Amino acid sequence: MSVTPASRAMGVRQGAGFLAQGMRLWKHRPRLMLLGIIPALISAALIVTLFVVLVMYADDVIDWATPFADDWYDALRTTFRAVLFVLVLAGAAMLSIITFTGLTLAVGDPFYEKIWKEVEISLGGDVPEQGVGWLRGILDGVQLVLMGIGTAILVFVIGLLPLVGAIAGFCIGLVLAGRLLAGELVSRPLEARGMDRAQRRELMAEHRRAMLGFGVCVQACFLIPLGGIAVMPGAVAGATYFAREALDRRPGADVPAREID
Repeated sequence: MSVTPASRAMGVRQGAGFLAQGMRLWKHRPRLMLLGIIPALISAALIVTLFVVLVMYADDVIDWATPFADDWYDALRTTFRAVLFVLVLAGAAMLSIITFTGLTLAVGDPFYEKIWKEVEISLGGDVPEQGVGWLRGILDGVQLVLMGIGTAILVFVIGLLPLVGAIAGFCIGLVLAGRLLAGELVSRPLEARGMDRAQRRELMAEHRRAMLGFGVCVQACFLIPLGGIAVMPGAVAGATYFAREALDRRPGADVPAREID
């Protein structure tokens, strides 16, 4: 299938398809994908430990931060603080997933570079000699975590809205966090080609719906217990497929578009 201007932009389904395409490497290249589990396990152990500590002490922190509620009726005070507890955990869960991604990519850069390189080679064409590098990966990870903190705060604030706050906060957080994850994952193969932030943003601008589909699917998988550990290698591979397809769909690229299963 050749790319025409009408078909150049990819949609939500195609974005989700890239994750499925990356996950299929578990069947075809299991040893390669197992490499990606090592940094994911390290990051998951650290983040789960911190999350458990938060759960243990969140009640005490909320009680300390809301002394004005001490004189309220018992039922009202308990309900108010219970809602805050849920919102704190929801925001922390979103932040944990984003932090997990940034930390895992930084710690596991040598492992994920192998996965990225294998996908690039399998697709043929121009393949960069090396990835973004460990230091650059750390800087990108820190930036991702900072944006994740902003997302967590937004989820918390939206969750304070009466009646619809909790559901709206979760849905908006899922979309925003998914978009952040997609941007970080897809940026790696593009950055390895020397593309700066403005160039990457311009390239992916017409594929916003695909970015959403890919990112939300990754985020949803990460919400499943231990899901992030198994999905992370597939997400890296899927992001590479995504980036290459976006590059091939550029005006004047004159490269046949690959069918996305």
